[in-house]
Amino acid sequence: MSRWPARRSLVFLAAVLAPLPDREAAAQHALPDIEVSQKPRKQARLRPQQPARPTTTATRHAAPLPILRAAAAVPGPPTQALGPTTAQPSAELTNAARLDRLLPKIGASQYSLDRAAIEALPQGNEAPLDKVLLQAPGVTQDSAASGGLHVRNEHANLQYRINGILLPDGVSGFGQVLDTGFIGSLSLITGALPAQYGLRTAGLIDIVSRPPPETPGGNLTLYGGSHATGQTFFEYGAKSGPWEVFATGRLVRNNLGLENPTPSHEAIHDLTQQGRFFGYAAYAIDDTTKLSYITGTSIANFHIPNNPNQPPNFEAFGVGWFDSSKLNEIQDERNFYNVIALTHSAGPVDAQLSYFSRYSTLHYVPDQIGDLVFNGVASDVYRASLVNGLQGDAAYRVNDAHTFRAGFITSGEKTHVVTNSSLEPLDANGVPIDQPYGVYDSNAKVGWIAGVYAQDEWKLSDRLTLNGGLRFDQIWQFVDADQVSPRFGLVFKPLDGTTLHAGYARNFTPPPQALAAPTSLVLYNNTTLQPAIPYSGPVRPERAHVFDVGATQKVGRELEVGLDFYYKRARNLLDDGQFGQAYALTAFNYDRAYNTGVELSSKFESGGLRAYANLAWGRQRATQWTSNQFLFGPDEYSYVANHYIYTDHAQTWTGSAGASYVFWGTRGSIDMIYGSGLRSGFANTTHVSPYAQVNLSLSREIGVVFDKPLTLRFDIVNLFDHAYELRDGSGIGVFAPQYGPRRGFFVALKQAF
Repeated sequence: MSRWPARRSLVFLAAVLAPLPDREAAAQHALPDIEVSQKPRKQARLRPQQPARPTTTATRHAAPLPILRAAAAVPGPPTQALGPTTAQPSAELTNAARLDRLLPKIGASQYSLDRAAIEALPQGNEAPLDKVLLQAPGVTQDSAASGGLHVRNEHANLQYRINGILLPDGVSGFGQVLDTGFIGSLSLITGALPAQYGLRTAGLIDIVSRPPPETPGGNLTLYGGSHATGQTFFEYGAKSGPWEVFATGRLVRNNLGLENPTPSHEAIHDLTQQGRFFGYAAYAIDDTTKLSYITGTSIANFHIPNNPNQPPNFEAFGVGWFDSSKLNEIQDERNFYNVIALTHSAGPVDAQLSYFSRYSTLHYVPDQIGDLVFNGVASDVYRASLVNGLQGDAAYRVNDAHTFRAGFITSGEKTHVVTNSSLEPLDANGVPIDQPYGVYDSNAKVGWIAGVYAQDEWKLSDRLTLNGGLRFDQIWQFVDADQVSPRFGLVFKPLDGTTLHAGYARNFTPPPQALAAPTSLVLYNNTTLQPAIPYSGPVRPERAHVFDVGATQKVGRELEVGLDFYYKRARNLLDDGQFGQAYALTAFNYDRAYNTGVELSSKFESGGLRAYANLAWGRQRATQWTSNQFLFGPDEYSYVANHYIYTDHAQTWTGSAGASYVFWGTRGSIDMIYGSGLRSGFANTTHVSPYAQVNLSLSREIGVVFDKPLTLRFDIVNLFDHAYELRDGSGIGVFAPQYGPRRGFFVALKQAF
């Protein structure tokens, strides 16, 4: 589609939405800013409340696209992002302030956005969490089969925390376990993390859940459009005395559950049905102690999309031809997590003790005949993981310049990995014989992780802060290993408006237990699944040195820029890939690797206009596979043993940008992501073509129903309908091609109650 019809359509839509009463337009002109939660600022001035007018979704959500501010995280009270209405409830501020005192990010890089910023994105509250994170510097888009995104070119290695509680790994999958609907604020923390953050260290997704409103109520949203998309979302919150509760739920159905393996607008056999729920309840025992409970559920069913006109490779059960567009492969994923936390803040002491649990399963059901005809094997894959653990963190403020912190985490995980395969035997010449039979490969394991840390924070002056710590981690899984890891962080503010940071971290990253389960290679000898390299070394934990330095600078009152450099040197670098039909990953190690990069961020504010732009350059290279060698072909194995190669998820250039403006009472938002292309070809020696995707949104309040606001939003995903590849089916650990979404039109109708 040319740009002129698109422009006429957008102008027409804006004109239809334009006539809004003056009082509503005035209520929307003040747009909230997104502040780094640890950066102190002057006390905000609140707008006077408008008399005799109920708070509406237009006033609550007349916000810009997220302004992601790169900054060294520094200690201090969090700033409050103010919208055009009154301040957020004090519960959210108290929660954020407590977490900042208990779990600071001194010396690391932080990119933050609040609730209003999430809802201002194209697709807003309906945007999946990984799409929201793509607006941060250095976050690379990938296919769902490969985890959805990468931070600083790392394979995964992300930790998710809700209200400071670590959410443990589950089994590999592509379902969105966490929903954007319950997020009050979100930060991506990267660089040299302080000592309290162990295990997963490429990035920390730090989430503070939404507090309930002062007046009981919620919203119901209906969302639909292209690809037979239909969603229903609700949220509700209330307070009563010492109690507060908040809950969200979402039902999703569409015909583009996974990336299309072809560039067509609609995928074949790609139906998905998903349900997600989040609940939060808290009871204030007294003014200093609170007991809280978090629960969440994600249940998803995916039809695996088909790639038509594929040539058959085998004969099975007398069938030598099969229409690849008729394959019927299905995968189910289930995740359940629960957290109970007791928090205490009094005088110089802040402490939190929590119990967490997560149960997750993945089940792939093959097309018995079709998979045999195309791949020579049809594998029914089942993975299950049950994790239970305890986490404790405490901070003691010795005086205004000195804070001591310590904590621990321990968890036990039971995993069960079953692969039930139908495959064919080989004759003396290595030719498959059409006599399929079953092979049952099962592995169960109870593993343990334990870690402790201690650290000291010193304010050497009003402009210089030093944080040093030490942590110890031990694992008892398929391999036993441990490490002592020093961490250091420094923040210096030589001038008003200038912040410098530097950090060093020694990291220890155990492999996800379900991904590291060993395979019994003897079961597959003389079959169509016989490996060319009969080696299967155990997957080991990754050990790395990470260095990070950066700066942020305000230029006048309107512009802020940030620059960050990082370098990582690793042994036993962890990676994973999809090595079969199931959308399930298998882990392996590179013997040595390095990862280096530069991130540039910028933010501009002037009147009602907010805009941001980020650009990152990165390189991750590695050599010599040291575990699960049977996954690879002899030619690539020999090449990688003697050369440093790019990892498959290493993208050289990554960018994002966005802007937001309120005109005639209508909020217009636009964002963009850019990628120079993930790796492809033999030993990842080439890459797919560069791409850019632009998304657009228009929204406004259109009326009041039963004294509650009704809001309409119109979204366009991939505005210019650019057909681009995320993966072309080649490269290490890449099983099939995946394309980004083609242009889609979506409408959301949100009613408050």
